[in-house]
Amino acid sequence: MLTTTSTSDAPVKRAQLDLESQAWIDHLNPQSPQRDAAIVALHVHLLKAARYEVARRRTSFPHLRGDDFDDLAQQSADDALVSVLGKLDDFRGDSRFTTWAYKFALLEAGTKIRRRAWQGRELPLEPESWSLLAHAGPTPHEDAETAELLTALQDAMRTQLSPHQREVLVAVTLNDVPIDVLAERLNTTRGALYKTVHDARRKLRRALAARGLATDDSGDVS
Repeated sequence: MLTTTSTSDAPVKRAQLDLESQAWIDHLNPQSPQRDAAIVALHVHLLKAARYEVARRRTSFPHLRGDDFDDLAQQSADDALVSVLGKLDDFRGDSRFTTWAYKFALLEAGTKIRRRAWQGRELPLEPESWSLLAHAGPTPHEDAETAELLTALQDAMRTQLSPHQREVLVAVTLNDVPIDVLAERLNTTRGALYKTVHDARRKLRRALAARGLATDDSGDVS
């Protein structure tokens, strides 16, 4: 644990920090003589968090090798360190500093492992199976309703959406392409893709409503 040092320049809009969190902030200050040691110590903590997240997710990506996971954890910790150091002024003290910093490593690890899993793979931009949309009901009547809804949805996707909206919606919601991977491949941003998906869903709901159909489409894209 780091030991605290006194400081006369208290950051604005920051809650009263616990001693350990204040010590991290003090020692990571660019003018602190302990900065280099604090950075090394912080990287150790971030690497631990990144390795945990990579290990938690690795069962979902059996085609990746062991050295891939080690490399991903190291890269995640490195990038998380840069992010934390660049956002020290954003730390308000709502949680312990280490808890706040860990989130950067977890986010980096999650993003990187999804990207690595899709590296070299062609992005599926057309439906691999329209049956992914179908959920058989427990009765013949509900099966018929599902079939009607599915047919209407297919038609609406073909006629109401632009090619770009259709490709993005299919990739993200049907073929489970991570949105950050899709953004990188299409040379755009996550925000732009979120808007594309939102606009496409709104068009589909409007088209289905015009045919007297309704669907629960409240899911979020992640």
